Amino acid sequence: MSVVRISEAEWKGDLMSGEGVIKLGSKAYEGPYSFKSRTAESSPQTNPEELIGAALAGCFSMQLSALLTKAGHPPESIHSTAKVHMSMDANGISVSEIDLETEAKVPGMNSDEFTKTAETAKTICPISKALSALKINFKAVLL
Repeated sequence: MSVVRISEAEWKGDLMSGEGVIKLGSKAYEGPYSFKSRTAESSPQTNPEELIGAALAGCFSMQLSALLTKAGHPPESIHSTAKVHMSMDANGISVSEIDLETEAKVPGMNSDEFTKTAETAKTICPISKALSALKINFKAVLL
């Protein structure tokens, strides 16, 4: 199986005052992004790092759901958060690490089995694999 996903970005202007638009091929999202959105605590615009975090949280949650279901414990809910840490040096912005945290309601599963399954999901999720050059701190909680 081979599938291609397409996203687009258009940028206008210089780095500091310019702005752009990011579009997902699925048409599920189209919105503005800017350098300012990378460095502000809150912004109505997105940024590449926020999108990386969303991709990791979403991919991991789906992978965990698949593994839990395969093990005979379909989850009631999974909530995952990815906090993308950025640093700036003479070469510009870098993603230094990601904190991936998940909480799940999984009837009939014990905490140790859940933690092992969640660790496996983190390892085999396609987005985790793509981000393997980064340190991904991980915490899994069974509710």
